Amino acid sequence: MESPTTKIKTKALELGFTKVGIARAEVLDDEARHLQEWLNRGYHGTMEWMSRNFEKRVDPRRLVPGAKSVVVVAMNYYTDVSHSNDARHGKISRYAWGDDYHDIVTGRLKQLWMWMQQQFPGVEGKLYVDTGPMMDKVWAQRAGIGWEGKHTNVITQEVGSWVFLGELITSVELEYDQPATDHCGTCTLCIEACPTEAIVEPYVVDSNRCISYLTIEHRGDIQDELAAHFDGWIYGCDVCQDVCPWNHKFPVATQEEGFKAREWNVAPVLEDWKDMPQEEFSREFKGSPIKRTKREGLSRNVRIALDHQKEQVGTG
Repeated sequence: MESPTTKIKTKALELGFTKVGIARAEVLDDEARHLQEWLNRGYHGTMEWMSRNFEKRVDPRRLVPGAKSVVVVAMNYYTDVSHSNDARHGKISRYAWGDDYHDIVTGRLKQLWMWMQQQFPGVEGKLYVDTGPMMDKVWAQRAGIGWEGKHTNVITQEVGSWVFLGELITSVELEYDQPATDHCGTCTLCIEACPTEAIVEPYVVDSNRCISYLTIEHRGDIQDELAAHFDGWIYGCDVCQDVCPWNHKFPVATQEEGFKAREWNVAPVLEDWKDMPQEEFSREFKGSPIKRTKREGLSRNVRIALDHQKEQVGTG
């Protein structure tokens, strides 16, 4: 007879998740200290929500009283298409080429949770997909999904760092996986490649300098000193992942239709997006992660790319 752990893992893979692992629900002592230091240094920028609900963020039992296990899932989103080097085109992070991962991963995780409720009557639980006070990457490492690389993205040995994460905190006591071990070794390619030197030391990113943060989360103007190094990125940035050897070792294209690239997102013509009306923005990015930056943020990013376009045209 299959154990509850085996049943859950089998079901998760049937639902389309690439990897699934399980960790004990317990307080994150070391990680809490690391998070507090990161916050104290102001590396979270304007993401004030990172400092809220601190006690819940470092202890899943405060989110689900009686929690015993954290089921962590990962879903591959890699699309085997390259970014354009033509300065007339903007660059968008691969994760935003297709449909919003929050919708897809949350939908699958809800299916897993509904199935668990049938299998384990009376079970308590909550699920999170990059939402709420959960340290997604820490739990992925603890559950054996992958390790947090020097660029702070989770790297799996199977599909590199091109994964979305989700967690299901549950009162069911399960068998726990061994935590993932670090396989970055002496490699520092991501640190050296970061255009704005946002990786201030191994495993530490200063969001205030990170292109992904600046083009997505940050509101308002962007310092010229940083904008000069954007190199056409108008939503997110994949530089640290593109240079990672683990992402070149075994590139595996996603089988999830929703993550496959919408044609106009891969290499958008900057001039075409320069003065996009709100109505068009809402229509084009319905169901897309790009809506997070709002029309004003995207327009600002496109203007920055166009301002530096003359320096780039003809050099790609």
